[in-house]
Order: sequence, then structure tokens, then C-alpha cells
Amino acid sequence: MSSPDAAATAAAAPTSAAQVTSARPYAWPYDGPLASHDVALVLIDMQQDFCGLGGYVAQMGYDVSLTRAPIEPLRRVLAAARAAGVKVIHTREGHRRSLADLPANKRWRSRQMGAGIGDEGPCGKILVRGEPGWELIPELAPLPGEDIIDKPGKGCFCATDLDHLLVTQGVKRLIIGGITTDVCVHTTMREANDKGYECLLLEDGTAATDPGNHAAAIKMVHMQGGVFGATAPVDAVCAALDALPRPA
Repeated sequence: MSSPDAAATAAAAPTSAAQVTSARPYAWPYDGPLASHDVALVLIDMQQDFCGLGGYVAQMGYDVSLTRAPIEPLRRVLAAARAAGVKVIHTREGHRRSLADLPANKRWRSRQMGAGIGDEGPCGKILVRGEPGWELIPELAPLPGEDIIDKPGKGCFCATDLDHLLVTQGVKRLIIGGITTDVCVHTTMREANDKGYECLLLEDGTAATDPGNHAAAIKMVHMQGGVFGATAPVDAVCAALDALPRPA
């Protein structure tokens, strides 16, 4: 007969089901099942400016239905992560009201597309902190206690304290969703990979302003045996999260 301590240890241990075995190009994470204490769900830039009507992406003439497509899948994985006690981190791209952190070439390029960063638009000053367009969409609103990383660039590590936050919390693995796959998501995944984080990109929890760019970004991850990590659909990730022990 097993002791109560042994039974409690077995109940607390992650099961083999807490692994995304259908991830490509390898079962994720590579080193065994997940544990809720060392993984974080990072939702990148789900803001009105990127997936809302009248925002930055819409002002540039792109179809916002493409960048809105991940909302429902992300709602599912967000609920699964919260239920499992997994750390959730949200990010927002935006600049100081003074625009002192806005490179001149970034502003010039945006103006060539008819949506100058810092200029007035239907959702306020484009990509400026505190403006309506900069806010996260209500469908994926953070809960109290969930960290928000404000970043001035594409990657979530540049000029932010994200790495410090993850290291302090003992996070080693990242489940990454948001927009856009080919820009902010890919930049962040590449940065995270170089820092040693084991990364998984959500195939239907990310999107780009061009479907071809989205597909290419996913294919790039699969190269060289998973050069930046792995990818998987949201439902497969939810199943792995659901297999984690529930928080006490």
C-alpha cells in the first residue's frame, strides 16, 4: 500500500498527457511534460490598433478580419491556461506620448502607408500609449494580477523587463499567440529562443495581414528540426493544459 505522501506526490506530478504530442516538428516541450509553474502564455499585441475597426491595421488598408481570426481560439487557450494556474502575460506595442521612443524611420514608413504613428486616427493617436487604439481588446482583457508588457518595438524583449519577469518567476517555456505572426510574434519567438526559452507558437492563435506571410512564418519554425521551437493548433494545447493538475 502506498503512503499518503507518495499518493500526494503522484497526484501533484504532471502527467504525460500534459505534453503537446501533435506539435510540429516535435512533441512539445522537447524535454517532457508541462508543469504549470514553468510555462507562460504570452498574448502579443491583441490591441484595437491591430485588430479593431478604425485602428492602425485598418488605416493601412488591410483586412482586419484576418487579424481578428485568432480571437476565439485565444479565448479558449486563455481560459485553459487560467484554469491550470499557468502564468498569463499580455503585451502592447505603443509609444510615449512625447514620441521620444519612436524611431524616425518607423514613423516615416507608417506615414507612407497612410497611418502615421503618433498622428490622429479614428481610434485616437495611432500606437500611442493611453489612446483608445492602444488598448487591449475586451475579448482578451487581462485579469487583475496578470502582467502587461508595454513595448516600443516589435519584439517583446527589446526595451522591456519581460526577461527579468520570466526569470524571476522561474518560467522556462512559452506558449505564444497574438499578432502578427510574421512580425511581432516571430520577432519575440526568435528572441526568446536565443535566450533559451522553449517556445510553442499557436498556429490558429496567431495571424498576419497576409495569409501567405502567416503560412511562411509557421513553416520557418519547422525548419532545421524546429529552429525556433514548435507549433501546434490551439485545441491540442488546450488538451495539454487541461491535463495539468488544478491549482489548490
